Amino acid sequence: MSDAPKYRRVMLKLSGEGLMGDKDFGLCTETVNRLADEIKAVHDLGVQICLVIGAGNIFRGVSAAASTIERTSADYMGMLATVMNALAMQSALEAKGVNTRVQSAIPMDTVCEPFIRRRAVRHLEKNRIVIFAAGTGNPFFTTDTAAALRAIEMGADALLKGTQVDGVYNADPKTNPDALRYDTLSYQQVLSQNLRVMDTSAIALARDNKLPILVFSLHKPGGFVDVVHGRGTYTIVE
Repeated sequence: MSDAPKYRRVMLKLSGEGLMGDKDFGLCTETVNRLADEIKAVHDLGVQICLVIGAGNIFRGVSAAASTIERTSADYMGMLATVMNALAMQSALEAKGVNTRVQSAIPMDTVCEPFIRRRAVRHLEKNRIVIFAAGTGNPFFTTDTAAALRAIEMGADALLKGTQVDGVYNADPKTNPDALRYDTLSYQQVLSQNLRVMDTSAIALARDNKLPILVFSLHKPGGFVDVVHGRGTYTIVE
């Protein structure tokens, strides 16, 4: 049996909270470096990787912290926070010898490239990791939707979502020991049962473009490598 990766090009979606480690907010350097090691291990297999990182560790557009700020402005603040996370991950990856580019949906030429689809595809073809920042560049859209959109634009074979748990459950497994984990789900099941995989816009985009979504745990060492090979513990939505 061949041990070649199942996917040639993937989009990895990381939550901002996943970069906090044990902190209440901000970046945990140890966690960022561990995630960079996981990403490098998959990159070393020859898999082309693009990346979207949320901003929940710095600023959440609809959080209590933003409750006094008009929603559009709050969302733009969240987009800027994703640029900070993208630059942190770029720094961690390049320290490990991985060539990386950050492209932002909000142009900021001093720190990164603007998002240009053809240029991003070319970076992937040259085996550079591309980190997409600033979401879609529009308020009222989450980084989940940005990840689905960019995955489709890049022609990714799958969207891999790294979360705090090892798949999709019918209840929170941290508070409910009887929570049931799904191995496979359809897009329609996710939407009709209101399962919190990604927001509905992202699920609808993936469904309409036949993009499989794989949900796995960020915290299992080697988990990203396993999922790219089609093994390990995860939930697939297709």
